[in-house]
Amino acid sequence: MEALLYEKAESEVKCNLCNHFCKIPESKRGICGVRENRSGILHTLVYDKVITTNVDPIEKKPLYHFYPGSLSYSIATPGCNFRCRFCQNHHIAQIVQDRGLIVGEAISPEKIVADAKRSSCRSISYTYTEPTIYFELAYETSKLAYENNIKNVFVTNGYMSKDALDMIFPYLDAANVDLKSFSNDFYKKYCGAKLSPVLDNLIYMKENDLLVEVTTLIIPGLNDSIDELDSITDFIHTKLGAETPWHISRFHPTYKLNDNSPTDPEFLLRTRERIMKKGLKYVYTGNILSSVGSGTICSGCSKTIIERDGYRVKQNDIKNGNCSCGCKIYGSV
Repeated sequence: MEALLYEKAESEVKCNLCNHFCKIPESKRGICGVRENRSGILHTLVYDKVITTNVDPIEKKPLYHFYPGSLSYSIATPGCNFRCRFCQNHHIAQIVQDRGLIVGEAISPEKIVADAKRSSCRSISYTYTEPTIYFELAYETSKLAYENNIKNVFVTNGYMSKDALDMIFPYLDAANVDLKSFSNDFYKKYCGAKLSPVLDNLIYMKENDLLVEVTTLIIPGLNDSIDELDSITDFIHTKLGAETPWHISRFHPTYKLNDNSPTDPEFLLRTRERIMKKGLKYVYTGNILSSVGSGTICSGCSKTIIERDGYRVKQNDIKNGNCSCGCKIYGSV
């Protein structure tokens, strides 16, 4: 299928889908490995290659302020435009680069939406790998979902171009964006990307009234310094707003970082407490079992207004978007 968002040149094409802006010669592919120049026409190789589908709690994305307790129909194709050495889904996200495989089932947008409706899902999440690289499928599906009153969610590294965001904004309702570090050196060494486009896109998403939550996987010795975490805290507070939820998640050794230590759960809990004292309203801990770091607390009266057990919502006391004290709670609740 011909790809979206590219321009032709004499001997190559320029892909404008993400911030790599790959210039792709004849018969070659971009960094993502799933967009190929064929006789001056850029083709997506994954429009009909859905590698996984699942019905997930929306909390698994993680999104804690977007219809809490609802189900989300989750899809992915193989491939990614990042090369994260700590990729938690490397078996599908890095399968193109590691094994040269582009595999999956031909599932149409119509079937995806029908399956979501049949499964009583409030939303469709484009997740697990990177929705930017299967933008054509996500875009067509999101338009159809919109017509059927089903919400759309991106779980993303935030590296898409502004042109891509402008195209998807009319149909996109929420995004969880991985802010993997506040160091450009980290992004370059461990992800094969740059920091600044992610920061710019986070700001752009909030400016366009998208519901945004941020996730950072805390890797001991790499992105867990007090200075770096304070820098992320300050960025979220000043550029995105203190109401923007931040999920700080535990790292488990995996993929090309198998020799690194897992994150100490107590460190996450202490970090969460310190961040909230600096003014962020909603900070959550991920990949650990803790009622302290999973509940939603009202910033006005300090009451736990959503109680969670893992990905399950046990109790939700929000009424019409507000706590009983009258404080407005961020998100679609």
